[in-house]
Amino acid sequence: MTADVQTTLKQFRDPKVRQSPALDALVRDAVFGAPETKDRARWLIWEIGQQAGVRPASIHELYLARGRGEVPPFTTPAMNVRVMSYDTGRAIFRAAKRLDVGAVICEIARSEIAYTDQRPAEYVAVMTGAALREGFTGPLFIQGDHVQVNAKKYGTDPETELSALRSLIEEELHAGFYNIDVDTSTLVDLSQPDLNSQQRVNYERAAEFTKFIREREPKDVTASVGAEIGEVGGKNSDVHELQAFMDGYNRTLKRLGNYVGISKISVQTGTSHGGMVLPDGSIAKVQLDLAALKALSRDARTKYGLGGAVQHGASTLPPEAFGKFPECEAVEIHLATNFQNLVFDHPKLPADLRAEMNAWVKAECKDEWKKGDTEEQFIYKSRKKVIGPYKRRMWDLPEEVRRAIGADLERTFAFLFEQLRVTGTRQATDKYVKPPLDSHAAPRAALVAAPDDAEAGE
Repeated sequence: MTADVQTTLKQFRDPKVRQSPALDALVRDAVFGAPETKDRARWLIWEIGQQAGVRPASIHELYLARGRGEVPPFTTPAMNVRVMSYDTGRAIFRAAKRLDVGAVICEIARSEIAYTDQRPAEYVAVMTGAALREGFTGPLFIQGDHVQVNAKKYGTDPETELSALRSLIEEELHAGFYNIDVDTSTLVDLSQPDLNSQQRVNYERAAEFTKFIREREPKDVTASVGAEIGEVGGKNSDVHELQAFMDGYNRTLKRLGNYVGISKISVQTGTSHGGMVLPDGSIAKVQLDLAALKALSRDARTKYGLGGAVQHGASTLPPEAFGKFPECEAVEIHLATNFQNLVFDHPKLPADLRAEMNAWVKAECKDEWKKGDTEEQFIYKSRKKVIGPYKRRMWDLPEEVRRAIGADLERTFAFLFEQLRVTGTRQATDKYVKPPLDSHAAPRAALVAAPDDAEAGE
């Protein structure tokens, strides 16, 4: 280790330096720097986080404790940080620190990695930097959301599609994603005559991916692995499908070897990604099957020892809905689009920039404009695609704009933390999750996943 690196690390041992613009500059280098500068910045952020107690970790043990009833019911928010990631991350960790939250996940899906231009190593650096900047300490739960099989590609060439997912999982583990949501639910075949046959390909591929993860997770880390029995936006799940999946999954995993299984199971109870968009651009009311969610979560815990069921596609629900999820004892909820909407629709976002981005969407995403959709519906559905091309422009917004957006994001996160009952979960998190020191002597070469992530589901 060179003298200048030692000096830098020593400087950042001081909390005042970590919570200063000096850290902002380091994170910016990790995102926009030249290749060598970027690698060095990412490594420094990792090492600073390791020493300061901001370490990527698995939520596996906390979820199993929740399944055993050793901690009160709470629903962990898993938040897809897509746009203005550093500012959004800082808002998350400000709220988490203030409300003593330990159970909170930052995640990014396979498709989001592509259109937001955030590969796993960058994402870990930015989320670690955001936590450091706000003085948050404790386990840092970073998740690979919807590591999803593209059913069409699988049907044409199964091994190529599975190989792409294995490459992505390996890249995510290498970067510090110790929570992986395997989504093979796209392979459920409802045309089959019985539940076991319908779920067979789903549970067999999920078990194989679990084995793959267990053989590559870091020493002293048991990654939290999730599986899914029903694709979001499709048929609602029921306890019989849960049983068919879990019994088949456990049989298959046992046949593959002595491996630790999943900690949670994602189900479908009536939501869809991004919500259902009406012609005026507003979101239709969702009919949630909360009774099914409660039954699924109960069986996941009591019959299979999991933390519980996971709810997807929920960020655009009305505010009064969120308190229902801890009541149903859902262990986790995935939230994304509403945070993106808050940024894109914020009154402080410059009108000329918004107009420019909308024009970009109409020019570059016109093939996505479905017949019958209004312009408002089209832009709402496709504007996420501007996040990558406009990443630097959003990063460079005036300080007053970023501060105003960040304040509104923080209020939103605080509300969700309170409704989901994760306030005060710091102590329980620290009791069950103890990430070991993982120091790297020098920057590690990044792994690069398959280049076609943009075509995956979300």
